[in-house]
Amino acid sequence: MMAVPRNFVDYEGIYLLSHSIGLPVRGTQEAVADYFKVWESDTPHAWPQWLGAIDHFRETLGQLIGGPPASICPQSNVSSALSKTLGALRQSFDNPTILLTEEAFPSLGYVCEHAGYEVRYIGADLDATDPAVWRSALTSDVDIVLITHVHSNTGEQVDVADIAGIARRQGVISIVDVAQSVGVLPVDVDAWDIDVVVGSCVKWLSGGPGGGWMWVRPDLIERCTPVDVGWFSHDDPFEFDIHDFRYAGDALRFWGGTPTVLPFVIARHSIDAIRRIGVDAIRRHNLAMVDQLVDALGDRVLSPARPERRSGTCIIRAGDGDIEILSRKGIAVDQRRGAIRASPHIHTSENDIEILVAALLARR
Repeated sequence: MMAVPRNFVDYEGIYLLSHSIGLPVRGTQEAVADYFKVWESDTPHAWPQWLGAIDHFRETLGQLIGGPPASICPQSNVSSALSKTLGALRQSFDNPTILLTEEAFPSLGYVCEHAGYEVRYIGADLDATDPAVWRSALTSDVDIVLITHVHSNTGEQVDVADIAGIARRQGVISIVDVAQSVGVLPVDVDAWDIDVVVGSCVKWLSGGPGGGWMWVRPDLIERCTPVDVGWFSHDDPFEFDIHDFRYAGDALRFWGGTPTVLPFVIARHSIDAIRRIGVDAIRRHNLAMVDQLVDALGDRVLSPARPERRSGTCIIRAGDGDIEILSRKGIAVDQRRGAIRASPHIHTSENDIEILVAALLARR
């Protein structure tokens, strides 16, 4: 299978870190230059251009995840999006309780522990890919379930639709973290039938830091009363009446004060590129590259072999000094819990994988 490297900037070596920072898309610097053009040449009228850029980001992301732009609100990162969601829903419950797994990214746990909720964890010793485990943990006093679509340390994919269905039947609100999946796995908010999605553009979407976001089910938005607000949470930000705050009628009620814009100019440009390639094409290519690793490395691959349980990241048992050797050969991977994380994107070739395999097998 041939890769499509010309969509991304040239990299001197083999880049397998899309689970951490996506390789920049070509043309990103030009997209940023357009952002500065109006600011430099017509500064008093920069706001319409800036807000237009946010609108374009919301439209483009909505096309990627299958949700209306009005349900999308930019955020600086996933933690901010989750914090605002939990704060907005807390007063809906007498004794707010949230359930998540210990395999969730630690930042999410930090937010939950400080959000005024009772926090319950599915233990790391349990199989969080098994909906039955979630069914047992979703007792009648749980109000919100936080589902991580992809666990970054194990390379496992969780069946969001099944778990969200269990939650919905019990009247539990579902929040899904797609930071490690959007761009390499299909994300379809309608098909999942969930309540909130929080995500980021820095990884598989190649959109850089600062381009976080949240999607909120349209019929849930009016129930949400964010506490962390600002003039851009207002129904009319330019009304400027300090005695008259009205929540925005759409997801922008979560926005807050003066917004950042530049990260979303970059992210919109990168999402456009991902959409042109197609997430399905990226996923097929990723599966083929990981199959190549599984065939060559056998039981050194610790992440799931079954495609439907597999994320975009291949987890490989590391030997002493493997990371240092790979680094010297220009192969960009990282290590967690004694294992190598390697994430082939569309710019990864079969030859790249062969070089990685040869470097790892030469150590045996």
